[in-house]
Amino acid sequence: MNGSDTPQLVLVHGIGGIRDAAEERREWLAALAEGARRAGHADAVTGLTRGWLTETRFADYSDLFADAGAQGGPAGELDAEDARFLERLVAALIDELGRQSAERDDRRSLSVIEDARAQLPRADEQAQGIGAPLRVLGRVLTTLLQLPGMRQGTQWASGLPLLWHLAQVGRYLNRREPDGSGRPLDLRARRRVLEGVDPRRPLVVIAHSLGSVVAFEALHDHPGRVPLFVTLGSPLATATAVLQRIVPQPPRTPAPVERWLNFWDRDDIVVGRPRLKDWMRPSASGVLPVTDRVDSDGLWVHTATKYLRHAAVAGPVVEALKK
Repeated sequence: MNGSDTPQLVLVHGIGGIRDAAEERREWLAALAEGARRAGHADAVTGLTRGWLTETRFADYSDLFADAGAQGGPAGELDAEDARFLERLVAALIDELGRQSAERDDRRSLSVIEDARAQLPRADEQAQGIGAPLRVLGRVLTTLLQLPGMRQGTQWASGLPLLWHLAQVGRYLNRREPDGSGRPLDLRARRRVLEGVDPRRPLVVIAHSLGSVVAFEALHDHPGRVPLFVTLGSPLATATAVLQRIVPQPPRTPAPVERWLNFWDRDDIVVGRPRLKDWMRPSASGVLPVTDRVDSDGLWVHTATKYLRHAAVAGPVVEALKK
């Protein structure tokens, strides 16, 4: 399938371990098809899963993070800059979760959050090297994972594995880890997103978690049309930790993007501020992200497939692909 009018769909994963691109492509499309059916687009289900409606590619950059630190290995794989990033990111997550809980007057959650805040690394722990504060941050995240909505809504049983995965965000934003040709990790990840994309054909992008950061930056360099950009469980608006380090600055909607939909789940611990449009400048054509909340049930809220099964997410995607 390579007709000049056939839309392209690129799926961009987030934090985590090594991916099986073919299997995850199948799983994402199956979830998207389920959401399409719920949105009243039963006619698109076969087209999505069989490839008739769009040419779909799963952009896999997971191997770029394939070392012991990314997989839950020793703290020695991370350096002081990584540790500082994680401290800022975890503190930002605590602030956001606290704000949301205060708005709901959820005193039970506020008690857990204040407990987590009190455990944040102290100056004397930071002076002991990165091992001590990283262990403390792991315990802080373990505490946050005890929040009522997250006890059954996350794939992480404890905070340390989550911490190693969150470290991938910092490693990307640090703009380091060059390969043999001197290309830093972030550049190599962005190239995976646009690899094989035909700029003459419309492009729809669905990006999850860290993938929303990678895709956001990549789309600033895309010369073709992007009728729809969908971000799921995005940390983009986490202010000092992420938002102030993405490129370009000040952050603005990528010029090719004609519509940007951002979805968040209250029980998704990785999501920062859900008010993304308040922190993003519009593109020259005036496009800003529009954020909507979805509520998932069951286990593992921070997965792309959980989001894709929602009619609110899948419906606009199918409509953009049908145009």
